[in-house]
Amino acid sequence: MVNETESLKQQLEQCARELQAREERFRSVISRSADGILIVDGSGIVRFANPATESLFGRTAERLVGTAFGFPVVVGETTEIDIISKGGQMAVAEMRVVESVWEGEAAYLASLRDITERKRAEQERADLIREQAARQQAEIASRAKDEFLATLSHELRTPLNAIFGWTRLLASHDLSDELCKQAIETIDRNARLQARLIDDMLDVSRIVSGKLRLDTQPVDLPGVIHAAIETLQSAADARNIRIEVGLAYGAGLVLGDAVRLQQIISNLLSNALKFTPRGGQVQIELQRINSRFEIIVSDTGPGIDEAFLPHVFDPFRQADSTTTRKYGGLGLGLAIVRHLVELHGGTVEAGNRTNVKGAVFTIALPVMAVRQSKDPLARQPSGHLADASRPALVDRLPALNGLKVLVVDDDADARQLLCAILEQCGAEVIAHGSSAEALAALQQLKPDILVSDIGLPEEDGYALIEKVRSLEPESSGRIPAVALTAYARAEDRLRALSAGYNMHVPKPVEPAELAVVIASLTGHSRKR
Repeated sequence: MVNETESLKQQLEQCARELQAREERFRSVISRSADGILIVDGSGIVRFANPATESLFGRTAERLVGTAFGFPVVVGETTEIDIISKGGQMAVAEMRVVESVWEGEAAYLASLRDITERKRAEQERADLIREQAARQQAEIASRAKDEFLATLSHELRTPLNAIFGWTRLLASHDLSDELCKQAIETIDRNARLQARLIDDMLDVSRIVSGKLRLDTQPVDLPGVIHAAIETLQSAADARNIRIEVGLAYGAGLVLGDAVRLQQIISNLLSNALKFTPRGGQVQIELQRINSRFEIIVSDTGPGIDEAFLPHVFDPFRQADSTTTRKYGGLGLGLAIVRHLVELHGGTVEAGNRTNVKGAVFTIALPVMAVRQSKDPLARQPSGHLADASRPALVDRLPALNGLKVLVVDDDADARQLLCAILEQCGAEVIAHGSSAEALAALQQLKPDILVSDIGLPEEDGYALIEKVRSLEPESSGRIPAVALTAYARAEDRLRALSAGYNMHVPKPVEPAELAVVIASLTGHSRKR
């Protein structure tokens, strides 16, 4: 029995020696490790720290022992932790925790590897990639800007070429009546095209600056659609393109800006006409689906390239922007459409027709939540703007016989044009090129109405009207005044009206519109 006890004692001593030797070897191994090694007990207290931890934590191993570990213990997973190293500098360590035993008790072994330099290199690499991407985007934007400016120059010069060419031919006085008519139609068409290009650029500027606003009222969509079609019918006829219309009348109203809604339809129809070949067909449909209207514009053109579809509403983007492109334009019309539709609380989508060639654009607008009046007059399309947008004939202008009109414009060509328009209406025109000359003529000749440009030399049109309004009534201080100017923003209109003008009319102006404005302000309602 004694021998057995002695043998068991020897075995236990041998196990203790082996365990101690194994622990010493373990200590030796982890002490030489380049990674920081911490032994943490079940209470989260550090029981051992190897020398490598000093470079991580900025404290000796002896000072670490007995302190709280301070990091979440997640067994079996590798995590990243931020630590304060030597000199108070932040470092990043990669930590992995495994279950262990220390001095006969359950513990955790935390291995920490300093990855600060690796993270810094990764960050520098990411910064470099971002910088390269930003540089690439800047180069793309620069190329896009150059392409846009080249396109803009081309699109503005193209109608100017027709205008200048036919103007010179008209000046020769050698044209037949038929050619004279063709020249006038061509000049008018190209001038309108150029005005539209400028309007599109101004609209994009207002969109970017957040200054584009809507003048909302109940609008009947069929009237708006018919007005848009009327403005583009001659362009469709010239290329033998048939515009087919399918409208749901009396289905309800939308709350919107009639002018901007017509602009949406006009832009979509213009786009469809541009891509539709001669003899083709453009279709516009209006239908009500529950609480929304759907306006669908489709054509029989080549359709939209699938790769370009995601960018079809992006400003300044065109499927083909090369000098050999087949279709013109600035790439602004559809971008304006999307913004205006969204301002109306709607959506617009682009796609291709199924089974046949052609593009299709679908607009969804919310139906106005009111019942339409039963009054027959109230059922007239409130958005029907064709009369305002269609060029009026000079022989239908109001007669201004007996009216004395003071015209102020420093541009000789513009001044001459105004004189010609008003004299054809029977008015007596007094024309001057400066504010000072106009003010003197106003007091001497007592005209019935003042029509002035804003951008005058030395003293602009705002200063002129302020001086006019400071005069006594008997000295023409209350004369009706029209600001006829190329400054066409909403804030320009407000400034003109605040300065004292009765009406703000942007250039280019229709002769009919100018004559009607003058007749209205002077109470001169007799027709020719």
